[in-house]
Amino acid sequence: MNIEKQISEKGFIDIAPEKNINLQDEILKLKKEKNAIILAHYYVTADLQEIADFVGDSLALSQQAAKTEADIIVFLGVHFMAETAKTLSPSKKVLLPDLKAGCSLADSCPAPDFKTFVEAHPNHVVISYVNTTAAVKALTDIICTSSNAKVIVESVPKDKKIIFGPDRNLGNYINALTGREMVLWDGACHVHHEFSLERILKLKQEQPEAKIIAHPETQKPVQEVADYVGSTSGMLQFTIDNEGQIFIVATEPGVIHQMKKASPNKTFIPAPGDDPDCACNDCEYMKMHSMTKLYNCLKYEQPEIHLDEEIRLKALIPIQAMLDISAKNGL
Repeated sequence: MNIEKQISEKGFIDIAPEKNINLQDEILKLKKEKNAIILAHYYVTADLQEIADFVGDSLALSQQAAKTEADIIVFLGVHFMAETAKTLSPSKKVLLPDLKAGCSLADSCPAPDFKTFVEAHPNHVVISYVNTTAAVKALTDIICTSSNAKVIVESVPKDKKIIFGPDRNLGNYINALTGREMVLWDGACHVHHEFSLERILKLKQEQPEAKIIAHPETQKPVQEVADYVGSTSGMLQFTIDNEGQIFIVATEPGVIHQMKKASPNKTFIPAPGDDPDCACNDCEYMKMHSMTKLYNCLKYEQPEIHLDEEIRLKALIPIQAMLDISAKNGL
């Protein structure tokens, strides 16, 4: 059994658990023995959300983990999220059950290309979405999330030019809200970018009382028909606070598990994508994790996330800048 070879080739430890064991019980036992904490993003499967210590958006999860005394962080999310956890918690061991759980948005912005882009636009403040690699964050002045992007952009004096990356849909949305003309990197999340306006409107016609809620990573036509546009956690809160009983959810449908838990008497319909054979838009990367992979990850304490210390320290600067701005604005 060569675990390193398995990880290198497959991205995860491919070892069948012993027969007749209860994976959930074993995971909880290993977590306690190893003083580990399990973080789950809203988009992973419901069973993984249920076993996690914390469920939420990526940065909030990393911040929560940094506050704990855990020795090990297991991140049920995608690669850049685990990198952010390592950036904020360098002394903790950070594990990702499947190293090939990447992100189409982060992948759309390779650090060498972004560096060239930044150099081609001198004297610009660089604002990068948190959905980026540590190497891209290291080229950035301020990080933002979908929930604080407007505040972060407005914190930059109007006479300063801004580069915003990598999500062009979020960038266009913030440009419209603020009246800025940021230079946008041409990247997108394949899940959010490919929602079908035509099929969403057909759902709305069938359910006229339904509220459409959308993530700002969706395209402008979807945002324009939405009753609410906001971050994943913002969308969840909207469904709790709003009196509506039916919601068409234009983000990765994993979050619907939390929406149903918070509002069991309400109805949630995943917004469809362009594929007529699919009722929703799943992120295949988020769905790469499983209970077996989580069990093996905890048992063998691999795959582990490693960051070059110079990159980590550079990536920490724009994250801290964002936190400082957010604190000043009561966020």
